[in-house]
Amino acid sequence: MSLPHPTTDQISLPIVLAVLGDPTRLAIVRYLASKEGVPLNCSKFLDLASKTNLSYHLAKLREAGVTRSEAVGTSRLITLRRDDLDKRFPGLLDSVIAAADSDKDLPAVGVSEVEVSA
Repeated sequence: MSLPHPTTDQISLPIVLAVLGDPTRLAIVRYLASKEGVPLNCSKFLDLASKTNLSYHLAKLREAGVTRSEAVGTSRLITLRRDDLDKRFPGLLDSVIAAADSDKDLPAVGVSEVEVSA
């Protein structure tokens, strides 16, 4: 099953900013950036929210074009779409992540699952 993702040209700045305005989604993006290029199992983020709530946040990130989700069996592997975001909005992601790194109030991502490499 293939999940829908916007093309690079379809990624909209207002939508990306709105999606990144949520602390849980910002924490997910910050963690994905720290593990750049390593696809992470969606269960890695269960410390942030319930499964239902986490599915909602991950779908919002995917629909906005911030992340890519790949179905592998019963799992979803999540990666940050850094190249697409940098192409569309140069420097935005680095600025957002730098601000998130200094925000002590953002939720932390635990180590509830083992990372899966591609």
